Parts: sequence; structure tokens; C-alpha cells
Amino acid sequence: MNEKPKISLVWQIIIGLFLGILVGFYLNTHPANNAWLIKEIFQPMGDIFIKLMKMIVIPIVFSCLVVGIAGHSDGKSMGRMGTKTISYFLCVTTLAIIIGLVVGNIVKPGAGADLSSMVAAHVNTLPTTQTSHGLGHIILNIIPDNIIDAMAKGTLLPVIFFAVMFGLGVASLPKEKNEIIVSFFSSVSEAMFKVTHMIMAYSPIGIFGMIAVTVTNFGMESMLPLLKLISTTYVTAILFVIIVFGLIARFVGINIFHLIRFMKAELVLAFSSASSTTVLPQVIQKTELFGSDRGISSFVVPTGYSFNLDGASLFLGLGTLFIAQIYGIHLSLADQVMLVVTMVITSKGAAGVPGFMFVILSATLSSAGIPLEGIAFIAGVYRLMDMPNTALNVLGNTLAPLVISKWEGKFNEQRYQSAILSIKNPTQSITNHSSKP
Repeated sequence: MNEKPKISLVWQIIIGLFLGILVGFYLNTHPANNAWLIKEIFQPMGDIFIKLMKMIVIPIVFSCLVVGIAGHSDGKSMGRMGTKTISYFLCVTTLAIIIGLVVGNIVKPGAGADLSSMVAAHVNTLPTTQTSHGLGHIILNIIPDNIIDAMAKGTLLPVIFFAVMFGLGVASLPKEKNEIIVSFFSSVSEAMFKVTHMIMAYSPIGIFGMIAVTVTNFGMESMLPLLKLISTTYVTAILFVIIVFGLIARFVGINIFHLIRFMKAELVLAFSSASSTTVLPQVIQKTELFGSDRGISSFVVPTGYSFNLDGASLFLGLGTLFIAQIYGIHLSLADQVMLVVTMVITSKGAAGVPGFMFVILSATLSSAGIPLEGIAFIAGVYRLMDMPNTALNVLGNTLAPLVISKWEGKFNEQRYQSAILSIKNPTQSITNHSSKP
């Protein structure tokens, strides 16, 4: 019996988005009796999705951080190369977040619609950053009195602090005990990924409800900022590659455009599929062909898939400000500094799971007191922005092992020159040089 072709989740979300816009437009232009539909039908649809997203934030962030820290903190990663790798990842992803926030402040993609009245009763403002709440007070609030209570209340930074401490503690255990705990939390994180898939299966319905409510209340003009956000995302990603990656590559003696041409097949696949995991083996192999040390590529690339998501980090800053702006929420400089700290930590768990960026974005918005309902605006068109971000992630994790190899003095110039020749002359084989030290 022939099976009917299934509609992909991406298309389901897009269909939900456009149906929500159409229904909302109709109700906005025919206001009779729409109050009951919003209150009893569409609003609960969206609220269910938001509550489901809130439900998984704490367990998935906690388990991923423990596995990421304890699982990568063996003798190799705690050595010189591991320290350099993590330091490089932290610097680049932090820079990406800051650039995203800077672009968001300059371009203001969400400034075209003020939806603050829609969620006035639900907005939790950021803790004040006046002198009565200085740095010492903020640090004290990060350290939990009771981790169970912090988890129950969904206060993210104390949970992150405890997860980091716990992960470091697990990393210091003997290998046999460490493996048991890491295996347990790895299973927990995998189970939470399954739960994420379940929630994402409902997401088209939730997005339909939230968008229908939004357009009903505010009309079609509320959709206009999305076009600005999409175009801003593409332009920012391109500039990040040319300026940031270009300068890093030039600093270590590599031409970023040569690297892009060498990796064009993998970048196109990552862009079109919006999945970086599909090209992980190729990235490891081709960075070695481009001159990286084999051991460094084998360590840095997989680690980068958890710790070095430059495209995701770039979008975190931009997307968070976009949602704050569409609700008319002003974030001071001090507030945004705290957001950078939160994003740097939470973005380290966003590896390779469809829809997981929504979880990370939810965690960031929750810590900032920004309405999670704003995710509905991004969700319907996120695939369009996820494509360049995924390609940016792959390019960042291609550049990283080359930088570390240069840093460690293990870069193979012979393989690099062979790779350059293969770019200029596609018939030139580089296979014969790939295994040479």
C-alpha cells in the first residue's frame, strides 16, 4: 500500500503561520464575536505551546551543560589544546552575540510594531540595574540557596551556575564513576530531545493560535518587522564571515574565501538542509585536507558542534532584541551585558537538534523577563534565518581546527598548498597528501 507523502515540520509551521495570518486578518476586519474565539480557542492554543516550551527549558539546559562540561573535561580537553580551544570558542561566540546585539540596537528590526499592550499582564521586567542592585547583588542572586527551589521557579542563571559546578565535580571523579554519571545525563538529554520533537510537532498549532491572536488585535502591520529581521539576519551573517572570520583567517595566514570555496559543497548542503550534523564527518576530513592536524580536527570539530555555534549565537542577540522591540521593552546597557552572560552559557547546548534554538531563545527570554509569545513571530520564518546561521556554524567549526593547528604549530603547509591548487584546478587530487604528517 502506497503511503501518502508527509508534510515536513517546516512546511507545517509555515502553513500554520499563514493560516493564522489569514484567520487573524479576517477577524480583525470582522470584529463581531471575535473576543470569544480569541479567549476560548486561539489564545489557549498558543498558551499550551508556551507552557510546553517553559516545561523543558530547565531539564534540557541542565543535562546538556553537565554532559558538555563533564564529558569534554577529560585529560585531553583539560590540557593546553583543550584550554586554547574552549578559550577560542568563548571569544568568538561572545563576539557573535555582542555583534548581534549591536546590530539589533542599530537597525531595530522589531521597532515597527509595539505589542506591549497584548501581554501587559504577563511581562516580568528585568531586575533593576540601579545602584541598589550592584554587581555583588547580581552575583549573589546567581548562586542558589536551594537548587530544587531554583529549578521549580525556573530561575535560569542559578540553575546554570549549579550545572557548571556539578559538571566540574563530575569531571574530577574517577573515570568509571564519571562515565556512569555522564551516561545518565546524556540519556536524560537525549530523552529531552525526544520531548522537544514532540513539542515541535504541536508547534504549528500553537503558532497558528498565537499569530491569529496577534493579527486579530493589531492587524497586518504587525507582520512587517519580519521582513526587516530576515534581511538583517542575512546581511549580518555575510558581514560576520567577511569581517570577523576574514580577520581571524588572515591573522593565521589563511584566505577565508579559499576556505569557503574548498568547503562549498558542505556549506551548500548545510544551508539547504539547515542541519550542521549532516556534514560533520566531511568537515573533520576536509579540515585535515586543508592542513589541520588530524588529532586536532577530531577533537575541535565535534566539540565545536556544542560550544562554537557562531550563527546561532549571532541570531540569539539579534532575535532577543527583535522580540523585546516588538513588545516595546527597553533593555539598558547593563541589562544587555547580563544577557550576553546568559547567552554565552545557554548557547553552549544548542547542538544539532531541530527546534532547539527555540528552547535556547526561550531560556534567554525567560531570564530577561521578555514575553515568550514573541517566539511565534520568529518560528514561522525561522527556517529562512536558520539556513544562513547553520552555514555560519559549519564555517566557524571549519575555521576553528585550522586556527588551533596554527596555534599549536601543527599546521601542515604541504596539504594546505595542495588544497589551494585543488581549488584553482578542480582536477588536482589532494588525496595523496591527506595522510602525511
